[in-house]
Amino acid sequence: MADQPQAVLVVEDEEHLAAGLVLNFELDGYRVEVATEAHSAERALRERRFGVVILDVMLPDLDGFELCRRLREAGDFTPVIMLTARAAPDDRVRGLESGADDYLVKPFALQELLARVRSQLRRSDWARRREERSNSELLHFGETVVDLGARIANVRGARVALTRLETDLLRYLVQNSGRAISRQELLEQVWQLGNYPNTRTVDTFVVRLRKLLETQPSEPRHLLSVRGVGYRFEIDPER
Repeated sequence: MADQPQAVLVVEDEEHLAAGLVLNFELDGYRVEVATEAHSAERALRERRFGVVILDVMLPDLDGFELCRRLREAGDFTPVIMLTARAAPDDRVRGLESGADDYLVKPFALQELLARVRSQLRRSDWARRREERSNSELLHFGETVVDLGARIANVRGARVALTRLETDLLRYLVQNSGRAISRQELLEQVWQLGNYPNTRTVDTFVVRLRKLLETQPSEPRHLLSVRGVGYRFEIDPER
């Protein structure tokens, strides 16, 4: 299969489900490849470019959470939609924390999956266009420049890719610059999770953003902790 931005990689070991997904994606005009194991999916992603990955969580050699984490750590930011029978909030959070862009619970409506695929492809296309033509969402602070639209940061001359959630979190903090924001508010506004008690999820993402964007992550100047509340973003902390 030739390199195709609109190609779909289906990572699914259940034969009948994989066959059904292939048929419907092809009817919708996509090129499709199937991987039945995590390691074969990694190999396919190294060798070819895909527009989106449909990733089952339960795989025979490695679970989808770990595969997604490994892809992100390797610098592969192809959009990932996870498919799983696990519907608990903890599982959804785990999927998003591993770097997935979306999370759909089985059984699912085929039309909803197709709509989510189209949404991810549109996001990728918009990001490419913004990167090529627009600086309207550029954020400058310290030695860092972030293109929020393209999800790309330039940190002391090094190019860093951000996940959707990392970008959404940073955008919300920036939009509320100078204000202390509670972890619960961030969960509700960024993760869309109401009444979710595990606020350590927010801490994990803030630590990750500090490592990516701060000059000295252990002594942050922009992504600041507010004791007893949550976090505050300061573009120019010396003002």
